[in-house]
Amino acid sequence: MQHDAHTHDMHHGHDGHAGHENHAAHADHADHTDHGAHAGHGKVSWSTAAQATLHCLTGCAIGEVLGMVIGTALGWGNVQTMVLAIVLAFFFGYALTLRGVLKAGVGFRTAFRVALAADTLSIAVMELIDNGVLALWPGAMDAHLTDGMFWGVLAFALFAAFLITTPVNKWMIGRGKGHAVVHPYHH
Repeated sequence: MQHDAHTHDMHHGHDGHAGHENHAAHADHADHTDHGAHAGHGKVSWSTAAQATLHCLTGCAIGEVLGMVIGTALGWGNVQTMVLAIVLAFFFGYALTLRGVLKAGVGFRTAFRVALAADTLSIAVMELIDNGVLALWPGAMDAHLTDGMFWGVLAFALFAAFLITTPVNKWMIGRGKGHAVVHPYHH
């Protein structure tokens, strides 16, 4: 359902949204605590989606590169190194969001929930794409960190992940999900 034309005169006792859960058009939004979250519904610019994706990409890239460096330095195989890189990509992706939300003065538990809601799907799609490219590109998994091919394929994989994840983020933000849940904490 579109929420573009939002009238509140149909709600009795708007303060605290009493009766909001009985409104058929909003039955699935009963958990909203403020109507500012509805501002994200509907049209979302590609710029907004790209910024959200770049935010996730930054954390993913840090985690990917660090995971590859650590795995290689420890002499791990491809699978172990890739698992470490994925874990670190999620860690740094969430950490960047946590940092921003914590600056808004909320508690850690709330900030952690916001980070999970904001980034999980975005990071998962990004990791699926970039690790898929690395795994399927002939010779990429066997290339060493000192090899230009490794860095070239990694750059291409991250770019592909950005291109594919941006429309996913646009769709999610347009429905008040993903990075839309972070917006109330940006001041």
